[in-house]
Amino acid sequence: MDDCIIVGAGPAGLTAAIYLARYRLDIRLFDCGTSRASWIPTSHNHAGFPDGINGEELLERMREQAAKYGALREPKRVTDLRKDGDCFIVSCDDEVFEASTVLLATGVVNNRPDGIDDQLHDEAMSRGLIRYCPVCDGYEVTDKRVAVIGTGDHGTAEAQFIRGFTADLTLVSPNGDHDLSETCSRALDDAGIARVAGPCGGFAIEGERIAFDTADGRMSFDSLYPALGSLVRSGLARSCGAEVGENDCIRVDDHLETSVPGLFAAGDVVIGLDQISHAMGQAGVAATTIRNHLAETRPLRR
Repeated sequence: MDDCIIVGAGPAGLTAAIYLARYRLDIRLFDCGTSRASWIPTSHNHAGFPDGINGEELLERMREQAAKYGALREPKRVTDLRKDGDCFIVSCDDEVFEASTVLLATGVVNNRPDGIDDQLHDEAMSRGLIRYCPVCDGYEVTDKRVAVIGTGDHGTAEAQFIRGFTADLTLVSPNGDHDLSETCSRALDDAGIARVAGPCGGFAIEGERIAFDTADGRMSFDSLYPALGSLVRSGLARSCGAEVGENDCIRVDDHLETSVPGLFAAGDVVIGLDQISHAMGQAGVAATTIRNHLAETRPLRR
């Protein structure tokens, strides 16, 4: 039986693996290879890298560091999680693993606009033509021509945030006319944010810009931010009986433990700021709490 199984190998899962391995615990890390961090062309707001760092390079450095201390990384997808007494049963299809504790670092998946194929999406991401996190990279669109695809409260809030970096900003509805309250409309007007109806389609890279069709004709932009929400990967927590909030994020206490004793969660799957630094901080707290919980049941001595 492992001391801890970590599900997810993004910044939160890998940070937890480094901590727990250095605590000399027997851990297993499941990595299905879909960390959102791998999408990042260059992160410029991660402290310690003044010239920025590629997301996949950052993950590879963290994987190497975790392996150095003995963390076992398995390239598998976890398909089920349940608790049997004091033991967690973790399933990867027909393989079964057992652990005293589990840390879920499964993250979220951003919703893409309809009609963007994988090849176009990946190229546009690599060139900064599609971006998902204005907290991370709003600085990079300073004074550029930017579109936000979205509407309602969420689209309005994202457009208002990006307005701090550029005045050339257009909120485009993904489908038909905008669904905006009077408050949202007034806020957009006050900020000088243009509005265009959808639907959006015909996405393509044209020269140095991302272009697509709208109700007002074809438009092109230096960068596009989809503000279409995200899928929170909290299904394993639900299957294990843990409490999940209305937004599907896993509910945790101050030490990142869920409502199921011994089950922890960290990173974007927990409500909070979707930032690498925040995920890593949560992982450090969770890992240390796991170590201390295990020490209450048996001496952790060499």
